[in-house]
Amino acid sequence: MVPILNRRNFLAAALSTTTGARGTFNAGAQPISAIAFDALVLFDVSHVGRLAEELLPGTGENLFREWRRRQFEYTWLRTITRSYEDFWQITNDSLTVAAEEIKVGLQPTHRRMLLDAYLDLRPWPDVVESISTLKKAGLRLAILSNFTEWMLRRAELVSLFEPVLSTERARTYKPDAAAYRLAVDALGLSRPSILFAAFASWDAAGARTFGFPTVWVNRSRAPWDQLGEAPDYSTDSLAGLIAYVRTQR
Repeated sequence: MVPILNRRNFLAAALSTTTGARGTFNAGAQPISAIAFDALVLFDVSHVGRLAEELLPGTGENLFREWRRRQFEYTWLRTITRSYEDFWQITNDSLTVAAEEIKVGLQPTHRRMLLDAYLDLRPWPDVVESISTLKKAGLRLAILSNFTEWMLRRAELVSLFEPVLSTERARTYKPDAAAYRLAVDALGLSRPSILFAAFASWDAAGARTFGFPTVWVNRSRAPWDQLGEAPDYSTDSLAGLIAYVRTQR
């Protein structure tokens, strides 16, 4: 029988395949100098789901949910098995399987429209003002995402962040330690000096396990996955992240 891999098992398996996965850090021991954002903290992809429902009334929302679930699962599986394909390929593959899973015939034109919508990354309403506030505070701002770099470079406001890091540089995906280490190497800072802003709870757990102080920006107000590592702070907006940063500087 094939074992069932839930989120807890995925995280544990991914971290166990790397060396030096678990970092240590004493909250408040070092001031925060930089913030590395997961892309979905900054960019809203809900318009893809709305488009799916427009194209496939009554089934589009289910397709989008299954598509996103498969995206995450495929990154974890490819991390565990060391069979890397970039995120754009995973996005294509997971859409194919999602359509098969919910038994919907996806016309080639509709498929292309949905994939193109994933390249239209739109900032959440609070992003512009919040990024301005953080920059004025002297913080370095980076993106660390599973999206390919060319996908990220198409996003609005991406020029406000430096560096823009795709995990494709390490040919792996979060929560692999090698993925989080990209921010350490690119910024030239210690782990405790880099705050990680996670969109998903599993990413917050992975970053915290690596040794980053971590804020879970829980925009979807999802329940916390029981993964053994809790974020340092949870909020549903960038205003909450800014408030937390002020307590750490």
